Amino acid sequence: MADLNKLNLIEVYAFVGPAGTGKSQRATNVAREYNIDLIIDDGLVISRGRIMAGKSAKSEINMVRAIRRAIFEYDQHREEVIKYLEMRAPCKLMILATSEAMIDKIILKLGLNKPVKIINIADVASQDEINAALKERREKKQHVVPVARAQIQRNFAGKLVSQIRGLFKSRDKDENKNTIVKPLFSFDGKVLIEPDAILAMCRHLIETSEHVQNIHELEIEHELDDYMDVNITVDFKLGAKSALEIAKLLQRRIKMGLSYFTGMNVKKVNISIKEIFLN
Repeated sequence: MADLNKLNLIEVYAFVGPAGTGKSQRATNVAREYNIDLIIDDGLVISRGRIMAGKSAKSEINMVRAIRRAIFEYDQHREEVIKYLEMRAPCKLMILATSEAMIDKIILKLGLNKPVKIINIADVASQDEINAALKERREKKQHVVPVARAQIQRNFAGKLVSQIRGLFKSRDKDENKNTIVKPLFSFDGKVLIEPDAILAMCRHLIETSEHVQNIHELEIEHELDDYMDVNITVDFKLGAKSALEIAKLLQRRIKMGLSYFTGMNVKKVNISIKEIFLN
């Protein structure tokens, strides 16, 4: 559990701008200007070019999971970062995000104070520079991480492209290095999965099970944006396995399948058996 007294000693800054506008490339210089000790960027806590805690959202295999990673939806990830922040308090912390709404979500998850200052990418980069960064993102699908190459290699699942140095010299050879990476997916745009699409995925997973004879009811309850419960009523075909064994297999199939295809957390799969048929 977070120690709110310690977290209250952290002075929070926000660095905001749309994806691909060059925030990560400028993060180190902005942090230096405001004497900021730590940076949070895409799930990582970074200090002077080194990863101190967390896991990169760019290590995820799809965009939905990456978004959840970036806003600290995963319990173990969140607890690790909170523990590190408590250890470093008092300090100054800068959070990078695509919007103020995303900043609010991260602050809420980590139990931090509201930002004392919100810095927009337009405050530190010209429109020409922002446009050039956006063009680079669109054409090459590459992302800058404010971390030295040796640090990011063990935290990133995509392709390492190259490394660039910051604009200003520093005694710390890692502090001014940014690594360019190419994720397994693109962060560009927004992700919206329609409820009907999730239902169709779930129905397909059930229908393709050799032990299901009929589907009578199928309902998906969304507790939060990324959490769901599945309720189904089916007829089973018994063979060598018992009804209980089949139900457990089907629960696992639905949970793993929906989690993989949507990146959402399936908390419960409730199965009601209406009839049983013998092969």
